[in-house]
Amino acid sequence: MSGVRHVNKIPTIRGTDILRDARLNKGTAFTLEERQILGIHGLLPPCISTQEIQCQRVYAELHKKANDLQRYIQLMALLERNESLFFKLLMDHTEELMPIVYTPTVGLACQKYGVIFRKPRGLFVSINDLGHVEELLENWPVDDVKAIVVTDGERILGLGDLGCCGMGIPVGKLALYTVCSRIDPKVCLPVMIDVGTNNQTLLDDPLYIGVPQKRATGKPYDDLIDEFIQASEVIFAHQTLIMRNILTRELKPLFLIDSLQQDFKNLSPINHCCVYFIASNFKFQMQCIHIYGFLQGCPEVFECSTLVVAFRGGTASVTVAGVLAALRITKNKLADHNFLFQGAGEAAIGIADLLVLAMDRAVGGLNEQKLKYAHSMEHIRTLAEVVKKVKPTVIIGVAAVAGAFTEEIVKSMASFNERPVIFALSNPTSKAECTAEQAYTWTNGKAVFASGSPFSPVTLPDGRQFVPGQGNNSYIFPGVALGVIASKAQHVTDEMFLLAAESLADQVTSSQLEKGCLFPPLSDIREVSFRVAVDVVKLAYASGLATVHPEPSDKEQLVKENLYYPDYISYIPSTYAWPKQ
Repeated sequence: MSGVRHVNKIPTIRGTDILRDARLNKGTAFTLEERQILGIHGLLPPCISTQEIQCQRVYAELHKKANDLQRYIQLMALLERNESLFFKLLMDHTEELMPIVYTPTVGLACQKYGVIFRKPRGLFVSINDLGHVEELLENWPVDDVKAIVVTDGERILGLGDLGCCGMGIPVGKLALYTVCSRIDPKVCLPVMIDVGTNNQTLLDDPLYIGVPQKRATGKPYDDLIDEFIQASEVIFAHQTLIMRNILTRELKPLFLIDSLQQDFKNLSPINHCCVYFIASNFKFQMQCIHIYGFLQGCPEVFECSTLVVAFRGGTASVTVAGVLAALRITKNKLADHNFLFQGAGEAAIGIADLLVLAMDRAVGGLNEQKLKYAHSMEHIRTLAEVVKKVKPTVIIGVAAVAGAFTEEIVKSMASFNERPVIFALSNPTSKAECTAEQAYTWTNGKAVFASGSPFSPVTLPDGRQFVPGQGNNSYIFPGVALGVIASKAQHVTDEMFLLAAESLADQVTSSQLEKGCLFPPLSDIREVSFRVAVDVVKLAYASGLATVHPEPSDKEQLVKENLYYPDYISYIPSTYAWPKQ
């Protein structure tokens, strides 16, 4: 974005207050005139820097840190000190710094959250605040909130229950909203709903920052979630997109999984396609929840324009995008594949549902009976035995079982597939089912591989080089969110996530596929997100869900009007002269 932007009026806060406000602070980049007008002259070193010089300074300091956790701590400190500089730095070095701000480093940061905690960011709603949630939301200083990411900390990546320490996920995910799709950070709100934790290590830790009690369940828990969503509607008074990372409530029971016996069930054949699920560590009745609007998830007596979306939408969409891109390598149709999932949680069900929707569109409609998760098979004790019996063409790991894709399993996949598709999607890296090097080496380069965490390029002994694609849902949810915000869509639908998957897959070039990469480089992610957002806006209008009227003829311009740029703004209003008399 070229040219210096100016405020309409000089900020009302002055002196040290403006230096303490991360959204206003520019550090040494305040001009001499700004320093004098704002009452901060003498409170800063006399050097007047550019934002580019400031970025160089911070970037150099980052590289002096010993590890990624220390770099994460430094970046979060920068976010709390100078928001514009933080996002400028991340946009300049997206591919390098995204894995630090979000997965995989954010997982370790959440585990250490009590130790590294410096300053709160976001809103904390505890079970003790039941009945007073609206009062808490009123304390948030920004009224124009358009995107909320909320977690209850029970399911953090593949790390399980981290309680209040899971706040790193909403903070990191919303940072990616801005970095990847230029959503203004001012309209983003990270929220922790703290109902306690069943992690005894945290409960015994004097540095734990959350409510020191076992998790609340049942009606108190449900009441708190409902009250939070209703209060969000009252306080923010317009369509607000809420991305949730909480365990699914009982909406659509599918089937019972006995993890001890590794019960094995599949989806009835759709044309030639089967979808199989392997339970790994689940000891409860599986629940399936589609991407849903508020009225589907909360009491019908309360009408609300707030949009509630499960995290699984982004994961499902980016996975389907990878599968669609892989079809250009395997040279067959989606319905020709057999899919085997290691894990039967919400992520696996979400991916399967979106695959079914993609096949439904491809074949022009499916018999309802073929969509039931019903058919049982005999018990099979190991994943290796399952692979040999089912002979899947695609194997997808989403159960956070490290090393689940063993050499035996991967070689078996290569024995009956010319190009076996292997997706090791569990996060963080320590939970990956296999590494990129293992997948390519064990299959002698036949594997079409993608992972949830980043892996370095792999060179085989014969000189062939492969660039593994990272199935990061950051390719999806920021663009979908931007499209929903720009169009003010009434609902977020499965079709939007399928369209996002198709849009993402279409942006993978032939040269990238030749190297085995199923996703565009992260350095292109803002362009990717922009195209996804424009496609979502077009769909929102085509399906009658958009509420920005009259409908603009230029959908790209509508999206552009909602973009954020981290360049510093001048606090001296632009002026004009009267004509000479």
